[in-house]
Amino acid sequence: MNSDFEALLNYIKHSRGFDFTGYKRPSLMRRVGKRMQALEVDNYSNYIDYLEVHPQEFVHLFNTILINVTSFFRDPIVWEYIQTEIMPRIIARKEPSEPIRVWSAGCASGQEAYTLAIVLAEALGIEQFRARVKIYATDIDEEALNCARHAAYNAREVAELSPELLERYFDCYENVYTFRKDLRRSVIFGRHDLVQDAPISRIDLLVCRNTLMYFNAEAQTKIISRFHFALNDSGFLVLGKAEMLLSHSNSFTPVDLKRRIFSKLATANNRDRFLLMSSNNDVDTNNYLTRYSSLRDAAFDATPLAQLIFDLNGVLTLANERSRNLFGLSYRDIGRLLQDLEISYRPIDLRSCIDQAYRDRRPHLYKDVEWTTGGEPQYFDIQVAPLLDVNSIAIGVSITFNDVTRAKCLQDELEHSNQELEMAYEELQSTNEELETTNEELQSSNEELETTNEELQSTNEELETMNEELHSSNEELQTTNEELRLRSEELNAANAFLASILTSLRCGVVVLDRDLLIQAWSDKAEDLWGLRASEVQGQHFLNLDIGLPVEQIRQPIRTCLMAESDYIAITVNAVNRRGKLIQCKVTCTPLLSRTQEIQGVILLMEEQASEELQ
Repeated sequence: MNSDFEALLNYIKHSRGFDFTGYKRPSLMRRVGKRMQALEVDNYSNYIDYLEVHPQEFVHLFNTILINVTSFFRDPIVWEYIQTEIMPRIIARKEPSEPIRVWSAGCASGQEAYTLAIVLAEALGIEQFRARVKIYATDIDEEALNCARHAAYNAREVAELSPELLERYFDCYENVYTFRKDLRRSVIFGRHDLVQDAPISRIDLLVCRNTLMYFNAEAQTKIISRFHFALNDSGFLVLGKAEMLLSHSNSFTPVDLKRRIFSKLATANNRDRFLLMSSNNDVDTNNYLTRYSSLRDAAFDATPLAQLIFDLNGVLTLANERSRNLFGLSYRDIGRLLQDLEISYRPIDLRSCIDQAYRDRRPHLYKDVEWTTGGEPQYFDIQVAPLLDVNSIAIGVSITFNDVTRAKCLQDELEHSNQELEMAYEELQSTNEELETTNEELQSSNEELETTNEELQSTNEELETMNEELHSSNEELQTTNEELRLRSEELNAANAFLASILTSLRCGVVVLDRDLLIQAWSDKAEDLWGLRASEVQGQHFLNLDIGLPVEQIRQPIRTCLMAESDYIAITVNAVNRRGKLIQCKVTCTPLLSRTQEIQGVILLMEEQASEELQ
């Protein structure tokens, strides 16, 4: 043994926690020597010094020692056998909801663990796989475990997989294939030293391929012993094609030696050992067996569940205290046939149940079986399980009665409460919907009111604007009225002034427009002809029936209107309002505007003094 090399292994063990002392020395020394040659280090002592100065060298050393050679479905004939033979046997032994536990020891970068996941998912279906399967994948190499946890592989690494499996179990992005995340949750990766760490327990299938060959015989024995402990009874162990279990035939038996698949052998139990001991007529042994038998009977009676044991012939061989009290059995009933006992058909037909269990070679559970005694019903979960020997041959049947009356009542109450809760929830939901509808209606009404309010505000603003405009118009009207009043006063003053002028004149004054319509008629004219101003206003002058011969005045009026003369005076004979014949001097002058335009005619009529006509 090379002491320097052993010192190197101890240094690695104490400084990094990696124990390679169980590895075969020739292959281990060859791999370490490869690293030393790459670094041009000539002996193990100097290599220890190099590791102390360059701790990053540990990574390269471990990668060299731990050869992580793996692939998907490596050795297809082995995996085909696992798929067609091993997995169906594992699943058949399990209840529909019972978990399946698998261990991939020395998983490297994870391809083997994910291969197991694919095989189980194909056998169980995706939903059952997620609900029932746990795959424990372990290795001593943390770097490899990190790669495995990412579950990302290139096209070359997944080349062994069919396109169907790739599509079903991998997500592809930029030519990188990643195992499905929802299935990856069932694969648990962790660092585990097969020699130093405690094994994982209750395993149905343990795959450790091409790993044992790196360990020496002592380490292999230790690891195999741990594998035996880890596996369930009749669990399966899969090794590499270069590995055998020649020295462990008492722990495992070959299932398919060519493919290196083995089944666990159950170790001899206390009962078997005691039977062997009883063949020696030793007093101490017999006393011990008596105590053991009493202990076994006491333990059986202490079981809280009622339990009956029948052999293959249907003979009652064991009945614990709970079953005796429950079904009214006594010790005298031990040895009687099932069909002779009332329990054979009450609370359930046990004979058909036992036949079914023998045929299927697995336990059957009958839930909530009702049995009425003394008026109050009782409910039992009855399990009928065949009893098998080490060679899987049926030797009898065990029947257990679990009183679930209280649980059934609670379940019924729970269902009733759930129904009431559902009804309350439905009512609440209905009320909530009504409230939502009412809320929507209120919201709609609110929106309408808001719209109406906006319209009213708009109308109010318009009314305010109109009010302001009316106020402004009113002010303008008031101003206009004031102006009109002032002008009216001025006009009245002017009219009064004009009237005073006309009144002051000794002659009558008549003002005609261009159409000879009377525009003004003075008081003197009224006195002359007997017509008031209101009677002649707007009348045609030539149509007046007065004592004045208007036809004689027609021509002078026209002459003035034609601007042929600005003054014409004629004297005509006329009759005044009193019927007196008079001579009237009529003077015609044009009515001129400020622009000297002729707007009409002014007639001045004055009575002339003359002798009385004969």
